[in-house]
Amino acid sequence: MKLDYELKLEQTQKLIITPELKMAITLLQYSSLELLDYIQEELLNNPVLEISDESEDERLEPEQEELAAGELPSNDEFPWEEYFRDVDLDLAMQSSGPNAFSELPPAIDNYADETESMAEDLLGQLRLLSLTPRQYSIAAYLVGNLDHNGYLRGDLDELAEALGVTVEELESVLKIVQGLEPKGIASRDLRECLLIQLQNLDQAPPLAEEIVKNFLPAAADGRYRYIASRLNCEEGEVRAAVDFIRTLNPKPGSIYGAGSEARYIIPDIIVEKVGDDYVVMNNDSGIPQLTISPFYRKLMQSGGKDEQLSTYIKGKLEKAYWLIRSIEQRRLTLYKVSQKIVEIQRSFLEHGIKRLKPLTLKEVARQVGVHESTVSRSTNNKYIQTPRGIFPLKFFFSNALPSDDGDDISSHSIKTVLRELIEAEDPNKPLSDQQLAQVLQARGVNISRRTVAKYREELQIPASYKRRRFQ
Repeated sequence: MKLDYELKLEQTQKLIITPELKMAITLLQYSSLELLDYIQEELLNNPVLEISDESEDERLEPEQEELAAGELPSNDEFPWEEYFRDVDLDLAMQSSGPNAFSELPPAIDNYADETESMAEDLLGQLRLLSLTPRQYSIAAYLVGNLDHNGYLRGDLDELAEALGVTVEELESVLKIVQGLEPKGIASRDLRECLLIQLQNLDQAPPLAEEIVKNFLPAAADGRYRYIASRLNCEEGEVRAAVDFIRTLNPKPGSIYGAGSEARYIIPDIIVEKVGDDYVVMNNDSGIPQLTISPFYRKLMQSGGKDEQLSTYIKGKLEKAYWLIRSIEQRRLTLYKVSQKIVEIQRSFLEHGIKRLKPLTLKEVARQVGVHESTVSRSTNNKYIQTPRGIFPLKFFFSNALPSDDGDDISSHSIKTVLRELIEAEDPNKPLSDQQLAQVLQARGVNISRRTVAKYREELQIPASYKRRRFQ
């Protein structure tokens, strides 16, 4: 057998994701807050980057921005001399000045009110009690182990071991914490939470505590007849007790809202109605305008003799340039996608959610002229402020259902009608999924019972037998 060696040329195409492309993809899917965090980190790590002291009164029109972006050189090699000779080519966002990272101005309805956090409130109540320093330390530790709903997370044995106390002592202090307001705080499960609240109410129905202790799952499933037979009472008494239990708060920590975890919702896009038209604008407030440090410009132009220093500065300059370019490309892409969404969903802006049209990422991508994944990234974690309120951009995408008049209907619109039908139903005779489907079909919507059930579950509305109320 003879072995031969030969050289062979072959052309192949490979998709290579460069660091610059990776940066552009990453920034595109960032929310405004995430972008701010990223820019701040880059400002700390890259000495070449600076926040411009100048604020431009006017921005480029989208068409001009696109042209400017298109004129930028490829990433093979960047002509730094030409860049530095150009007039401050600051392609980043408009800034509010050098203090762009100072506290953002509050926007109406954009964030939760500043309230005392759950931990602060509970610790304040503990200080008013006559506790020993040891008791207070244990109680504070328990407060620190409450989740956002006010439940104690963690096994008592493990918590006691971590504190170096006995389980009995820990349980004793836990009773003290559970006596704080709101009632039900520091409970270990739903049953304990409801029982604590019932034990602190004088007007609770006699059966309520017994139902919570022994028949909570059956009550949740609406098995009133079964509970009545086990408790040897009338079904009406069971229904009345269950209705009272439903008035209790299963999440006592929720009264604090997000508390110290409250976050701004900064709309990335603002839509305003001017005359008969809707104007789409990027929300650039708070996003700093980046530029290249004049010191490093001069240093690079002078062509210093230190080769290692020059290589370092050049690398930082390249990264700074691609960051500026990627931010501007993100801005332009987000503008184009949002403008197309507003154009398609104009009827929603005019008439409300019932006129929301079915829309897919693929359709927007086709009309904008980008890939579907680009639309997905540009709408991920982004918000749009419209005359009808602030919505996630993903809200405007939904599946279509056919109707008798030939026009497709958005699933969001169907869910809205479905919720209205259920809210208006007779509580003694709630509509079944089949009846709801028939009502929608009578209105010209081609929908099956199974689809109605799916939408009802997505709306977190229980089945008809669980919605039935005793009169």
